[in-house]
Order: sequence, then structure tokens, then C-alpha cells
Amino acid sequence: MKRLADRAARGLARLRKDEDGMTAIEYALIAGAIATAIIAVLLILGEDLDALFEATSGAQ
Repeated sequence: MKRLADRAARGLARLRKDEDGMTAIEYALIAGAIATAIIAVLLILGEDLDALFEATSGAQ
């Protein structure tokens, strides 16, 4: 039983030292936050941007 506890402790220690997975998760969270912000801005300004493009396309 002690061997199993030692192996589990070593495995957990190895996981704590491995920071590559944490970095990938952090980048994924940042990318998700940026995507959410872009979608929110487009939803808020969507009609204004549509009106702007309609006005400029008719100005030829």
C-alpha cells in the first residue's frame, strides 16, 4: 500500500512541475475572451457599421 501512495505522490509532483498544460489552457482562455469581446462589439455596433457601409457604398 505504501508503494501505491509513493507512486501517486510522485505522479502528482510531476504534474505540478509540468507547466506546459497550464500554458495551453491559459492561451485558450485568452483566445476565448478575445473572441467573446469581438462578438460583443460586433453585436453592439453591428447596425451602426451596417449603416456606415451602406452610406459609403452609395457615395460612389
